[in-house]
Amino acid sequence: MRAAEMKTIKMSATDKMLAYADMVAPGITSCEGCNVELTMRTVLKVLGPNTIVAIPPGCMGGVQTVGWEDRMGTKIPVFFPLLDNTASMLGGIKKYYEHIGRHVNVVAFAGDGASVDAGFQALSGAAERGDNIIYICYDNEGYMNTGFQRSGSTTKGSWTSTTPVGAAHKGKKTHRKDAPMIMAMHDIPYVATASPAYIPDLIAKVEKAMQVRDGMAYIHVYNACSTGWGYQPCKSIDICRRSVQTRFYPLYEVEHGKFKLSLDIKQPKPVKDFLNQLKKFRHLSESDILEIQELVDRRWNRLLGLCQI
Repeated sequence: MRAAEMKTIKMSATDKMLAYADMVAPGITSCEGCNVELTMRTVLKVLGPNTIVAIPPGCMGGVQTVGWEDRMGTKIPVFFPLLDNTASMLGGIKKYYEHIGRHVNVVAFAGDGASVDAGFQALSGAAERGDNIIYICYDNEGYMNTGFQRSGSTTKGSWTSTTPVGAAHKGKKTHRKDAPMIMAMHDIPYVATASPAYIPDLIAKVEKAMQVRDGMAYIHVYNACSTGWGYQPCKSIDICRRSVQTRFYPLYEVEHGKFKLSLDIKQPKPVKDFLNQLKKFRHLSESDILEIQELVDRRWNRLLGLCQI
């Protein structure tokens, strides 16, 4: 992380995290170039052992957390619900522990498909009920079950196995859902965006989520999938950083309705500097990229307006 960026992101949580026990067993791995394992380890280190985890089908489950007795991939309870009811099951578990007078961190690690598509009704319902859970949406812009498939979070123009590129099509035809903003409009106590390229920021936001007692905390983690997006795995963190530096994926948080930028990109790089690194966008024309740039600028200005209210 660059020195200028570090000034605007809290670093105090880093030393704490280094001292926390790792809740994921040694040897647990993810796909080359994927930051799902880094994200999960970081979050669980902050949450600690007083935690119950739900992992619906998706890349989070690919970190080999399934096991039995001494072969368990984690050192805390994990269960694997369906895509469409993850948040509601979390709410039920939390209610039980509240009933017996015990506080535990109840957290979901769910992909974008499990959150903004199949699981959104349950997620929205849990937010409306005020269920005191922590929901981590790990957004890689697609489903990875049978090839890299389109999801509601996929960027317009992207190639996927279900939105192919050819003479008649230019990839996905619609803009991606702005899931963090949708969750913020639920007026839940805490909403934040985060990135594997800015770990101290992620740590600080998980610590804030742990302090919420009057409703849901939602953290949206944006990560470039090297397999689906098409780039060399060694560039994973750099690609994630570029998504922030171009304002394609802004880092911010919303505490009880108050918006605040986590990192103000005053001199952004052109969005094409980010898109041109990725195979799934290489078919786009200059006008296609300009359309995405205009959307990025419009959403950034809207976010700035909300931060000033």
